[in-house]
Amino acid sequence: MTEPLLSAEDLSIAFPSEAGPVRVVDGMSFSVGREVLALVGESGSGKSMTGRAIMGLLPRRAEVRAKRLAFDGQELTTLSASGWNRLRGSGLGLILQDPKYSLNPAHKVGRQVEEALLLHTKLSAAERREQALDMLEKVGLPDPQRVYSSYPAALSGGMGQRVMIAAMLINRPKLLIADEPTSALDRGLRDQILTLLRSLTEELGMGLLLISHDLQQVSRYANRVMVMRQGKIEEQMASADLANARSDYTRALWAARPSAATYGTRLPVYGGEA
Repeated sequence: MTEPLLSAEDLSIAFPSEAGPVRVVDGMSFSVGREVLALVGESGSGKSMTGRAIMGLLPRRAEVRAKRLAFDGQELTTLSASGWNRLRGSGLGLILQDPKYSLNPAHKVGRQVEEALLLHTKLSAAERREQALDMLEKVGLPDPQRVYSSYPAALSGGMGQRVMIAAMLINRPKLLIADEPTSALDRGLRDQILTLLRSLTEELGMGLLLISHDLQQVSRYANRVMVMRQGKIEEQMASADLANARSDYTRALWAARPSAATYGTRLPVYGGEA
């Protein structure tokens, strides 16, 4: 059993308010290895906050506490600003849900894909270009040279998302966090992007934390699933075991997945505490 890439023990995140601290993540403990781990939950369950805590991207007013929050043996809660700058883009990568908010419209695609190489390596301009073109091809973009020289506005949503993936993977991070990476895409493109992420995870030997609200979708692409509710882990299991979940909440989420069989019928509603 190899050492996990990421280990979290008793991770909590709180924000100050007039009535006292509001805890949005409450005592989470989990690990991520070289696998696809899906973090699933409703909006407001704390899953995106968890991903941003791992990346060191929470607002300054956020209070992050953990007995242990370590990546590749390095404690993250005590990392300096310069340490985070070295880690992001080399050890850790983040893909957001909509490329139009992540890609700079004023710069060509090639420059943005090469950015991590410029910051973290001593490669020449020609070497950076070669690696960027190779990665654009690897993520399935047609005519990589044309895409390399294009501005983001010239790309479709699916192409923009593939460019983001290329930019995050160009420096071969060990762990990639994908926060709702397909929510802005249609069903066909969602499946393409998730298939791509799964295959690249296996090919590059990295870990992928896939944040999503779609339990049915991640069940096809993840090795394991972690279900969040109200800032806590409700249940963890292999994705193949979702149909036999122990938690009433997880079973309700699984039963509520839309399908051809449920078309036109009322989906079940979870009757637990709100």
